[in-house]
Parts: sequence; structure tokens; C-alpha cells
Amino acid sequence: MSDVGLVHNAADGIRPATAGWTYLSFRTVRCKPDEELTGPTGNEETALIWLGGSAEVEGFGEVGEREDVFNGKPSALLLPPGAGYRVRARTPLHLAIVSAPAESTLPARLIRPDDVRVEIRGKGVTERRIHWILSEKDPGTRLLLVEVLTPAGHWSTYPPHKHDEDRAGVERALEELYYYRFNPEQGFAFQGIYTKPSRPPSSGFPPPPLAGEGQLGGGGLNLSIRARHDDLVLVPRGYHVVSAAPGYDCYYLNAMAGAVREWLFTTDPDHEWLMDWKKS
Repeated sequence: MSDVGLVHNAADGIRPATAGWTYLSFRTVRCKPDEELTGPTGNEETALIWLGGSAEVEGFGEVGEREDVFNGKPSALLLPPGAGYRVRARTPLHLAIVSAPAESTLPARLIRPDDVRVEIRGKGVTERRIHWILSEKDPGTRLLLVEVLTPAGHWSTYPPHKHDEDRAGVERALEELYYYRFNPEQGFAFQGIYTKPSRPPSSGFPPPPLAGEGQLGGGGLNLSIRARHDDLVLVPRGYHVVSAAPGYDCYYLNAMAGAVREWLFTTDPDHEWLMDWKKS
């Protein structure tokens, strides 16, 4: 099955119309020192995430403490609909801008590195470091934002899980994207995205294809995507998992959004016995 439509250039970004979904928009922006970036949020909850560099932010002062995503925790500016932002770069500046339609009266909020909760998840070759920028426990309306740093040769988003159905108390339908960076930059990871037949195979043979299976728009998925530096990978549905190539530390920024802002997922039952971390 082709990955056409799921891998994008991060600087070009995506909108719901180009992603084929309802909520998430994403792009990255680079600014030279003294260059100014401004914009309105329109009808969307919007987050500016500091990937690297520092800037003066109108109303908040100097923001940004790390040189790049592999050195320290992020800062982020969370803005409600109907607001605007004005940012002037002090150093070379690299931002991710994530948004989703929302109704909110929450005030604009600056998230400093000390506000970012750190979690070490997994054991052995599944161990990775989590930076919770904006969890469901934090004030927000639509967005969920988290960074994951996966050491070279380790697995991440593991065991595979999905969140493409709305089942209260069990699973919430959330669009999700991954923005990748690697150290060194020529690195890569493999991202698997797959769905499973709704009926078991019989007589030891695989079941025949389901109606529409193999087509992106509503059938089955069985993808292995080689994600590279600065790639933006969309997860429209299905179980997903990441494996970082040996020799290359992997960073990805996850953004999620859906009708209900609740991170509930279903682990692939074949691999649930490997679950060694708590849902939080």
C-alpha cells in the first residue's frame, strides 16, 4: 500500500483539507535574528512550540531556552481562538505551529520548560523520554501535544496502539501527526501504520480482502514508512508504532485533536502483554 498523502514537508505544512481530516493543522517556521512573525488564530486553538532558539513574544517577554530539540525541554505559547501573536526572533528561531478549530474562553498561556512534565516510558530497547507539553490534565480545549525522544535503535509508540473510534471510557477518536528530527540529521526511523480485519482467519489461511481494503480512503492499512529528518507523517487511523534506526537518535513531536479531548487508546491485543507503562 502506498504512503502517498501521509508524508508531508513540514515547512509546507498541512490543513484539514490537505490532510483529509477534520481538525489538525501543522507547519514549521524558521526566522532569522530580528525577523518578526505575526498571525491571527482565527477560529482555532493555536500552539507555537519552540523547537530551537529564542524570541521576544509580545505580552510574555523572552521565550526559548534550548538550541534544538535534543537539548532541553520546550517552551510553548497556547492561544485561544480570536487572538493573535507577535514574535521577534533574538537568535535563529525554529517553531512548530499547531492548531485546530475550537471554542474557548481560556486566556493565552505561556508554557515554560519547567512546566513540561517528563516521563520515562518503557524498558530496555523500548525505553524513551516523554515531554508532556499539553496533556488532557492541562487547561486546553482541543489540542494534545507531546514530544518523544527515542534513543538510537529503540522502539517507540510501543506496543502498537490506536485511537480511531469513539467508545466512551475505552477509546477516543483522535487525529495524530508526527513531526520528525534526527541526530545526526541523515538518520531515519520506520513508522508502521496498520489496521486489522474485523474477523479472524479460518483454516489457517488469511481472510480475503475486505471491501475497499488497500485503498487509503476507508479500507485497510499496512504501511511501513521510512520517516526522515523534517518529515511530517499523518496517522489517519489504525495501530501505529515507531522504530529508530541504530546510530540515530529520533525526536518526534506528536499533536493530536478530536471531538473529545481525552487520550484513550486501544493496544493491539496481540501485543498487549508487552505493555510496561501506565496510561497517563
